[in-house]
Amino acid sequence: MEQAISVELMNKQNLPAVYEIEKKSFKHPWSYSSFLAELELGHMSCYLVAYLGKEVAGYIGAWIVLEEVHITTLAVDEPYRRSGIARYLVAELIRRVKPLGASYMTLEVRPSNRSARRFYESLGFEILGRRRHYYPDEDALIMTLEKLPNPEKLTCPQLTEKAKQKKEHSFKEIMNRAMRERRNNKDETNGS
Repeated sequence: MEQAISVELMNKQNLPAVYEIEKKSFKHPWSYSSFLAELELGHMSCYLVAYLGKEVAGYIGAWIVLEEVHITTLAVDEPYRRSGIARYLVAELIRRVKPLGASYMTLEVRPSNRSARRFYESLGFEILGRRRHYYPDEDALIMTLEKLPNPEKLTCPQLTEKAKQKKEHSFKEIMNRAMRERRNNKDETNGS
């Protein structure tokens, strides 16, 4: 059975799970307080969280300045990468910002992050320039999506089979680990 992806606004309740994904995903992660500050921007920002069931699977954040939507962050938890969740988050962001008058998107990406660059290029983003010393250890490429597409053209309403298998595999690993720990605890209790 495939699970549908659901999306809601980032908030203080889902922020701990978002922050865990952030720390696992980036060499120089944002601080928890940076996320809190972004949430307080209100109408100038849009931060979304993707769920599979009750589990946070990924998130996206953007600033909205007149017609421009500037993607500030996007990450998907490792078991769900390359499953369509990032594409779904971008489509949902477009769906929410188009009625506000947004017409194009920008972002910065590491030149060394080839998978992210390929992902953004698959959505129609093009490299427009370079920001020197943007990251502590690297420049950034500026990528732009000149015209926001119809979000339905980017949709992936169901979790792909690959991600479903990864989720099942992760669940089995967690359950096996829990069973081993229970056995070890039981053995320690019986041994004393």
